[in-house]
Amino acid sequence: MPPESVLVTGGAGYIGSHAVRQLLDAGHRVVVVDDLSTGHRWAVDQRATLQVGSVGDRPFLDQVIAAHGVGAVLHFAAATVVPESVAQPLRYYRNNTAGSLSLLEACRHAGIGRFIFSSTAAVYGAAGGERVSEDAATVPINPYGQSKLMCEQMLADTHHAVGGDFRYVALRYFNVAGARLDGELGQATPRATHLVKVACEAACGRRPSVTVFGTDFETADGTGVRDYIHVEDLVRAHLDALAYLDGGGEPVTLNCGYGRGYSVREVLATVRQLSGVNFPIEEGPRRPGDPAAIVADASRIGPVLGWRPLHAELATICQTAYEWECRGLPGRAVE
Repeated sequence: MPPESVLVTGGAGYIGSHAVRQLLDAGHRVVVVDDLSTGHRWAVDQRATLQVGSVGDRPFLDQVIAAHGVGAVLHFAAATVVPESVAQPLRYYRNNTAGSLSLLEACRHAGIGRFIFSSTAAVYGAAGGERVSEDAATVPINPYGQSKLMCEQMLADTHHAVGGDFRYVALRYFNVAGARLDGELGQATPRATHLVKVACEAACGRRPSVTVFGTDFETADGTGVRDYIHVEDLVRAHLDALAYLDGGGEPVTLNCGYGRGYSVREVLATVRQLSGVNFPIEEGPRRPGDPAAIVADASRIGPVLGWRPLHAELATICQTAYEWECRGLPGRAVE
């Protein structure tokens, strides 16, 4: 019998494609499920098997899991734009919550007991400027955060129902940015709204300016403060989580961040400095659903998973994103 596969949902997207590459480099067999609505076929490493379809399609999932001997799941597939979730809440509950329900049902049907979930710091809502621990109240202020929190509850309830036959790690991401250090993968999400990417697009001449959404927050310089984590560090946390579950680890929910916040103005200044491009910056109103500041208390993930960051400097995050953005690889979407 061939070794089991790891199923990566959303594996043609930004974070998922980086995870696929790290899994393959670590010797895993990988099958990717992605509907290519925001992901890219070219981003999937050719050593992986790509199955185009939706996590909301239960018969499709059953077929993929059976055909590829799936033994564990890394679930990245989701819609992730906060203002869009405010305007289109039902789309987020369908894609994120109902899609995860379909995937969980398929996992239970196939007896898959190891599940790593891509969650978000948005579950904490308007948490304030202090570092937020996993024990903080979960009171999302937008449908995106609520849709992910509902998934976390489904994971917990499933474990409570079946015990050790289903174990999971839920990783609450803070702000993911950057690109592979070898320049082969980066963020190519259509209509991306992430600050580091948008700033790097402007620095590379791929957009005319950057808009700061909100300059009247209760922060040091009036702009939003976030904890930025390099995508390669974040993905390595998933491999550490898989090893943790392989070793019999119990269900756990963990923050993924560095414990240091940077304001919008600080990020823009960093990209301007490293690129040498004084791109225009405009000011606009706050976006719906945006908290003033959210920074991780990331003290738990290291002792639990053995994870430690390797690329925690803001300059490294921005430099890798900038170099990726300026490469203009053939076949890459240009927005």
